[in-house]
Amino acid sequence: MWILVAGVLGLAEVGYAQDVPEETSAKFQATYVWQRKYPFGAGYSGSHSLTPDREKSYSFTATAALGTRIWRGGELYFDPEVAQGVPLSGLTGLGGFTNGEIARVSGPNPTFYRARLFARQTWGFGGGSEKTEPDANQLAGSVDRRRLVLTIGNLSVLDIFDDNAFSHDPRTQFLNWSLMTHGAYDYAADARGYSWGLALEYLSEDWRLRAGRFIQPKEPNQLALDSRIFKHYGDQIEIERAYTLAEQPGKLRFLVFRNVARMARYQDALDLAAQTGGAPDINAVRTDEQVKRGFGFNFEQEISPSVGLFGRANWADGQTETYAFTEIDRSLSGGVSVKGGTLGRPQDTLGIALVRNSLSTAHRDYLAAGGLGFFLGDGALNYRPEDILEAYYSLNVAKDIWLSADFQRISNPGYNADRGPATVVSARLHYGF
Repeated sequence: MWILVAGVLGLAEVGYAQDVPEETSAKFQATYVWQRKYPFGAGYSGSHSLTPDREKSYSFTATAALGTRIWRGGELYFDPEVAQGVPLSGLTGLGGFTNGEIARVSGPNPTFYRARLFARQTWGFGGGSEKTEPDANQLAGSVDRRRLVLTIGNLSVLDIFDDNAFSHDPRTQFLNWSLMTHGAYDYAADARGYSWGLALEYLSEDWRLRAGRFIQPKEPNQLALDSRIFKHYGDQIEIERAYTLAEQPGKLRFLVFRNVARMARYQDALDLAAQTGGAPDINAVRTDEQVKRGFGFNFEQEISPSVGLFGRANWADGQTETYAFTEIDRSLSGGVSVKGGTLGRPQDTLGIALVRNSLSTAHRDYLAAGGLGFFLGDGALNYRPEDILEAYYSLNVAKDIWLSADFQRISNPGYNADRGPATVVSARLHYGF
């Protein structure tokens, strides 16, 4: 049905730039990530703890990104994907997990699925033209600088919102979950990170305004999605401003989100446990149409053509359970990305970042009382913020092939000062054209 809607909208398209566009596109990526976690000290462990023992993990994903123009200003994209892998500690025990690709895997056997199937319609309003470069899910061509863009279908919220040139893609940049987007951004998605919905963007010179609604999973962090987009959904609005500082480009973004879903409140679980005894359980107090709100700031700033700075600050109310992303209620992150041009290797990248993740009072009280979240549960909690240092070096070994070495040091894993610090080293092989 949405294709028919986009077709009608396409008839109304006006002012689209006249350059001859790329009609079809086929891109491909494959990423393998291997990780080793070294043993660390732990005063105790629970059923959802990061194990203190030595562990290995891996993930593999391969994606084809296929696109075609369907009418003037209209584009259609389809991305089949395959994934497999084994996470550290069954994907428990951390707020900032160490591999942004691991959420897409469902076990050691390859799983084939549709990652994206969406249409994009662009209306141009003049103001000159600018080039769009060929990329995954982007056809090369020319578009008006002032334009309205509608995207509708099956895709990831992060395809449109909270972009950052230096810290967004775990296939080529930082691996940690809290560096691929706002750690507290509980964006609507299935367990692999995809959803169905629509987003509308207005682009004008140095300003961008985006708004979107996407459907939620039926149960927290599960694959099945709830199609009732007017009952259970995730809304977000983002404003972006491009600017120049000391003749170097930069961008500022401000995002707000509001989720409505069948969720549990931590305080309700604590109150019920006080009446009945035992550990609190969010599964016993889940009710319909609970609301979660949050916001985040995001900046990127070039210092030179080879050096860029970035940072994020974000907050969620933390009264309801984590529903679709990870157990982070506030997060601060920042770092630097350096291209290897000064060393004669312009395709290489060095990145260094620091993250501080934290929890709301209700969330930490729930865990301290022995409650289990979807990802966290040590049985007790000596609360401290979870601090992460990540550094990587991406080496361009051949055309379209990069080999990366990555180091992560996590203090207070799972926000628990009685455990850790944990050290994880990674090797990543990425092919993409």
